[in-house]
Amino acid sequence: MFVLVARGFSVAKYVFVTGGVVSALGKGITAASLGRLLKARGLRIGVLKVDPYLNVDPGTMSPLQHGEVFVTDDGAETDLDLGHYERFIDLNLGRVNNVTTGQIYADILARERKGEYLGGTVQVIPHVTNAIKDRIRQVAQSSGADVIIAEIGGTVGDIESLPYLEAIRQFRTDVGRDDVMYIHVTLVPYIEAAGELKTKPTQHSVKELRSIGIQPDVIVCRASVPLSRDMKDKVALFCDTDPDAVVQNIDAESIYEVPLLLEQEGLANIVVRRLGLSRRVSRPDLSEWVGLVERAKRPSSGTVRVAIVGKYVALHDAYLSVVESLAHAGIANDVSVDIKWVDSGTFEEEVGLGELAANGRPAANGRNAANGRNGVNGRAADASDQSTEHRAPRAGHGAGSLEAAEGTSVGFLMDLSRRQRRAYIGRRGKADEVLADVDGVIVPGGFGYRGVEGKIEAIRWARENKVPYLGICLGMQLGVIEFARNVCGLDDASSTEFSPDTPDPVIDLMPDQQNVENLGGTMRLGAYPCLLAPGTLAADAYGERLVQERHRHRFEFNNAYRERLTAAGLVLSGLSPDDRLVEIVELKDHPWYCATQFHLEFKSRPNRPHPLFRDFVAAALARRSK
Repeated sequence: MFVLVARGFSVAKYVFVTGGVVSALGKGITAASLGRLLKARGLRIGVLKVDPYLNVDPGTMSPLQHGEVFVTDDGAETDLDLGHYERFIDLNLGRVNNVTTGQIYADILARERKGEYLGGTVQVIPHVTNAIKDRIRQVAQSSGADVIIAEIGGTVGDIESLPYLEAIRQFRTDVGRDDVMYIHVTLVPYIEAAGELKTKPTQHSVKELRSIGIQPDVIVCRASVPLSRDMKDKVALFCDTDPDAVVQNIDAESIYEVPLLLEQEGLANIVVRRLGLSRRVSRPDLSEWVGLVERAKRPSSGTVRVAIVGKYVALHDAYLSVVESLAHAGIANDVSVDIKWVDSGTFEEEVGLGELAANGRPAANGRNAANGRNGVNGRAADASDQSTEHRAPRAGHGAGSLEAAEGTSVGFLMDLSRRQRRAYIGRRGKADEVLADVDGVIVPGGFGYRGVEGKIEAIRWARENKVPYLGICLGMQLGVIEFARNVCGLDDASSTEFSPDTPDPVIDLMPDQQNVENLGGTMRLGAYPCLLAPGTLAADAYGERLVQERHRHRFEFNNAYRERLTAAGLVLSGLSPDDRLVEIVELKDHPWYCATQFHLEFKSRPNRPHPLFRDFVAAALARRSK
């Protein structure tokens, strides 16, 4: 759809959400909740997340610093807030819905090198701000939405966000003042010693925003306790805002309750009136949402406990979509899901290289075998790297291991002499102690060797004790390695991501990844089809034969081992339609064991849980009931 951008003739309306005082206030949840409320009124919604950092995308950033990378159908590696947008508004988003300063500057500099600025001086104003406004308009053009909600990342006052604030200030003049509004999310802290809320941080935050030229139309006050009418009036007085436009957003039991709380505050009605949409909306029907929130808060079937075994558990946002998918599955099964966070290092120990060799499970041969966060195999190029097929089993292997610093990419640490040589082995028996009280085990995605042996030990425990197991991406690959080692007798089976010279590379680098050098945006990314085998857990869960799921990986099941592993009881329940890629594996003699190469968590919705998460929680509930 073509969007007229001349003043007063814009088809779309624009809502810009900014934040002040501190980060992590929930701007993303506020934007997503508003999108849900406006969609419930019959409006078409488009969204944009602006990230002021210089990275092109978060794909090369550490999960411990940034949180999870949310992958869209078109293969974009995006900010985790896009996951909130998809789950709350029930949209499938894409590359156009997330913009970073890195993308803006990369585009501008590429155009400058081509001479497209005709010798002019390239400046922040107007070139950077115009590029930002173009990206905002692209969302309207691609979505055909009635309302575009754009969340500006960071906090007002940050240097890196200034060009974005200037751009959205200009945007109101560009498209017309009746078609743009600003929502500012701030903190109203409760001082426990004084027993009262304080509005001064909000006043100063709005003052900072107004000094840039933006007067917020709505102020959303994040607080731990409700704001009195007098408190709202005080904020309105000092911030020059309509008292009815001061909206509280207090802590909730479930994030899915936030849209209902904001509906009670009248946020969506304020937006509808301010943007002149009253004649275009219908009465909101939130009955389905009310029902799912009620089930989330008061489940009738008790609680199941699920262990998430990973290496990034220090920051729960690193597995945000997994956590939310479990919540969705709990709602569907009318049960509360209690997550037990388990650092995979709990189940492994670091050993010397000589000790590792004696143990009989070397990790690598010590040459350029380090792997960065994105899982690219950094070994030195040789003849085997040019192959277009997987490597077959071979005898002989070396000893040793190399691992990049946590969250670091090989491309940024080419001096291998700086790396610490490490090796790990699993700690048998520890899983019995740590996992004894859980009803299911999940091993999610990840990169790098640290924590791998611990995850394999957790998978072994789940398999041997018939505990429901769900493996995701790396969790699928490690499930294959565990099965090959402990069932098929391939003691040194591994992945060439961690062990380039393993004699049994049951997981290997994808052929089209052999000569990839750049780390960012080069994995197998986005939605791909998967054909399900009849009579399997996966087929029963989905209820259909062909499905589309999102991927983010470089390594895959080595087809040279298909016959040996399936003969021992491994079920290949999902394959690519051309039969080349293994997408899902199961076990014949296990009540519920399913592991996927794709990231199923990215497609789950609170009102439409992912089928495999739903059935995994059902299996955990059945185990708990016994």
